[in-house]
Amino acid sequence: MIISDIKRIIEQVSREKGIDIRILVKTLEEAITSAARKKMGNRVDLEVQYNEEIGEVEVFQFKEVTDPVEDPELEISLEEGRQLDPECEVGDSLGVKVDTSSFGRIAAQSAKQVIIQKMKDAERTVVYENYIDRQGEIINGIVQRVDRGDIIVNLGQAEAVLPHREQIPREVYRRGDRIRALILKVLQESRGPQVILSRTHTDFVVNLFKTEVPEISEGIVKIMGAAREAGSRTKIAVTSADPDIDPVGACVGMKGSRVQSVVQELRGEKIDIIPWNVDVAKYVCNALSPAEISKVIIDEYDKAMEVIVPDESLSIAIGRQGQNVRLASKLTGWHLDVKSEAKYSKAMKEGFESLTSLKGVSIELANVLYHKGFLSAEEIGTATVDELVQIAGITEEKAGQIIEEAQALPDPAADAQPESEPADDAPAPESDAAAAVPETPEQDDPIAADTTPEDNTAA
Repeated sequence: MIISDIKRIIEQVSREKGIDIRILVKTLEEAITSAARKKMGNRVDLEVQYNEEIGEVEVFQFKEVTDPVEDPELEISLEEGRQLDPECEVGDSLGVKVDTSSFGRIAAQSAKQVIIQKMKDAERTVVYENYIDRQGEIINGIVQRVDRGDIIVNLGQAEAVLPHREQIPREVYRRGDRIRALILKVLQESRGPQVILSRTHTDFVVNLFKTEVPEISEGIVKIMGAAREAGSRTKIAVTSADPDIDPVGACVGMKGSRVQSVVQELRGEKIDIIPWNVDVAKYVCNALSPAEISKVIIDEYDKAMEVIVPDESLSIAIGRQGQNVRLASKLTGWHLDVKSEAKYSKAMKEGFESLTSLKGVSIELANVLYHKGFLSAEEIGTATVDELVQIAGITEEKAGQIIEEAQALPDPAADAQPESEPADDAPAPESDAAAAVPETPEQDDPIAADTTPEDNTAA
């Protein structure tokens, strides 16, 4: 036999590589079959099977008992056949055991190559099947090496890749360090399956909370949404199926122990845990915490909200470089425009004055138009006659005149002088929720609870 202690090797490979013994046995039988045919030709009738009792792969060549013999490769005489089996008759098929050592060096080398290739294929299949159903799970590994910014992680039975784009900024790992990451996807490529990891994905934070908070894994507390800027800040919205359990408190833990475990894993990333609410206006107010909200104006058609905050809360609502409002928008799925009360009052006043500047629009009529949702002359210019005649005191003729006059007014935005580029230390525009704002002191505690009173929310 080519390999004397084949049984021990099969068991060892199965244990180390996690490959089913049956797959290894089948691979070995195919390799020996290939080697036998190289030696004996393709015409012979061969049967290869692994004998587990003696730990050997046995090769049998079958020949038909004939009289006389016309093809020695496929036939055997009755006299020779009865030497093997005294009871055989013409037409029977007899199997003769072949000495595998006679296959020669070339055949043995060929068998070895087939075994190696088949084992690689089997190993790749096992890796793919083991990890394809684990996408979205958190896994532990050891950093094996760093290759052009990508971290190669040893998972035990396989290697995984943590691409540079999936690494949290400013994190540094060295060979031998332990690492936790999310299995982002498993790719079946020509060179074998590739396990892609991520530490920047939002689901990484979600799964960390599932690990740390038993109420989440039990289904009592649910994470309704999450938004993240990896390495900086994360917002998650939670709710509870049990009215006696505070979802935010469950995630924070006693003295912040649960959330601090997540923060430490994320190297100090700030985490805002806010209560989810079926009322979208209250939900948005919670998402913008710790800022106080004075008023919310909802545009359901465009799925947008205008959020009015006290002047002193504007920088908190917007956040550093617009981060707070940006994450709140991602979390809720609504476009948010944050304005200060002063800016909002000024805009409302200018809009009302533009209405009274139209000929034929008295202060009383301007009040009526204002309460009907026409807040400025610009909005009158985009209205239709049918919309205006619904308002008492406006005829079709008068509606047409008001609309024409509103459309003839100069565009304030076009006439405005372009502002000079602000200096680096200049304050940010108040009305631009996504603009950069001066850095404001943030709370030491990375947990932002629901600090917005519900009666401050106006829809």
